[in-house]
Amino acid sequence: MENKELTFEDYLTELENILKKLEDKDISLEEAVKGYTKGVELSKKCYEILEANTELVTSKMTDSGLVKYENE
Repeated sequence: MENKELTFEDYLTELENILKKLEDKDISLEEAVKGYTKGVELSKKCYEILEANTELVTSKMTDSGLVKYENE
């Protein structure tokens, strides 16, 4: 099986699935702790992806390349 890097959307979907399981009233404490721990790991990965792309989303493309947006 190929070991491919997950996308931001993949991590977010997995995080949403964990949240749904945690909202289940019949979940055991052990399962809830495992889900919470996995959720924290996934949220950290999402944050890392957002941080890595901050320059791109806070910049605009010009003829001379990327330029940071100025506070107007």
